[in-house]
Amino acid sequence: MGDVGWADGEGQGASGADIGQESEWRRLRPYLSGTVADRLDFKIEAEFAGLQTQWMDLYLRIKNMPVVGDATVGHFKEPFGLEELTSSADTTFLERALPDAFTPGRSLGAMLQQSVLTERATWALGVFRSLGDQPSFPDGRGGEAIAVTGRMTWLPWRDKKTDELVHLGAAYSFRSLLDDARYRQRPEAHFVGNLTDTGSFRADATHLVGSEAAWVRGPLSLQGEYMAAFADRPDADVAFLHGAYVQASYFLTGEHRPYDSGIGVFKGPQPLRPFPTEGLGAWELAARYSFLDLRGPSLADTARQVHDFTVGLNWYLSPNLRLGWNYARSWIDGSGSSGAADIFLFRVQLAF
Repeated sequence: MGDVGWADGEGQGASGADIGQESEWRRLRPYLSGTVADRLDFKIEAEFAGLQTQWMDLYLRIKNMPVVGDATVGHFKEPFGLEELTSSADTTFLERALPDAFTPGRSLGAMLQQSVLTERATWALGVFRSLGDQPSFPDGRGGEAIAVTGRMTWLPWRDKKTDELVHLGAAYSFRSLLDDARYRQRPEAHFVGNLTDTGSFRADATHLVGSEAAWVRGPLSLQGEYMAAFADRPDADVAFLHGAYVQASYFLTGEHRPYDSGIGVFKGPQPLRPFPTEGLGAWELAARYSFLDLRGPSLADTARQVHDFTVGLNWYLSPNLRLGWNYARSWIDGSGSSGAADIFLFRVQLAF
């Protein structure tokens, strides 16, 4: 993924970084994956886009075990958040919504997961060791912790003939902290610095809760999530932090968002007429509103409420090649600070 971005805004972000323009390799992730004897999956993936190489997915998975389904051990994503568990190559927008600040991301751990009720529902439950800000492993969000994380999804309605489904889901994570807690977030553009940051604060444990819903009918898709964090602090009141987003998208060329009923997430679209051999590819329009409120008692004055309104246009030339354009209007409130930014982002994406 190669990005070019430009932003024009008032003031600076919570990180102190100026808002300006940037180009970057957003992701460069070669990987090796496969299946042994039809029962053992493996994946080895590294990130080369940053200043230092990082390990992403490193896991082994035994499939189709009696009663418990699939068992996974290694370094992989904890089961929390619909948009977070959707591959970054398949998300509707170029960056995930603001509440993604609460999702645990990848951790070391062991997890059981299964699709049940004739692929109308899924469950996943695991024990994890979040590594915090380790240079060789990303996604240590919220602080270093020992965690128990679970997620359930359900399709109360699905009609494959009309490409219609209703998805509902919920997730919970209990995290016994081994270090200070911290939550922070950029606007929906990676090249802009953090606009809100709680700073590091003492907490014994955090509780993460998440709810998710989506509706797909042919080319139209609606999706939303609400997430919250409750931080138990020994020297202050419980810190309640929360955020949500709602989004809509529509394929002008008639495609729909495919759904993976095995794990309860969406996949990338398949153009009905790939470009240039058969037609114009797939064209998708999208809009999203999201907010994140990290304000809490005795937190840093950089802990603010952030709002983003984003519109996007995606052109899927083929199942592997995507061009994306996003415009985001981002504004902040909190501790006497306010400001707004207009952010433009363009991406070229090649994924296999």
